[in-house]
Amino acid sequence: MPGKSLTTYIALFRGINVGGNKKLPMAELRALCEELGLGSVRTYIQSGNLAFRSGLDQSALEQTIEKAVKGEFGFHADVIARTAKQWKSYAKASAFPDAEEARPKFLHLGLSKQKPAKGCISKLEEYAKLDERLALKGDALWVDFVGGAGRSKLTPAVFDRAVGSTVTLRNWRSVQAISALLEEVESD
Repeated sequence: MPGKSLTTYIALFRGINVGGNKKLPMAELRALCEELGLGSVRTYIQSGNLAFRSGLDQSALEQTIEKAVKGEFGFHADVIARTAKQWKSYAKASAFPDAEEARPKFLHLGLSKQKPAKGCISKLEEYAKLDERLALKGDALWVDFVGGAGRSKLTPAVFDRAVGSTVTLRNWRSVQAISALLEEVESD
């Protein structure tokens, strides 16, 4: 893409490689994304965290990657993209600083395809029966699953309905690891 300014992005997949469903090998995903013209492609763990450079905007990237995955692997997987700058702002400060050290596996960042609906936190709080803490900070939804996420009534379907759009979550450890991955891409 000569002459085009490239931006570093993270693309998060929702619901792949879970319980044997929607299998998406990361090596094949990287190769597919390189074929799409994305540069410096990197992945982090099997849940679908993809860092790269591109001249496309966020919406075009989401659509392009979703369409390519559907064509290559035969299933739809929601993709939520953010710029490295946006991601770094999430990684610098969550809504619950006390949980960053105390419960990094239980503190989650939630991102949605569309701007979160007004009142989404109130709707989510109706399902927060295990002392979960919730906050909306800009476009980032923060959840502190104080007692762990496994027993929580805050399911993916509940998040999607309350927020009004597809939501994907990453725990604080993954947020930090993805931040480091973006640094690698930017230093290429």
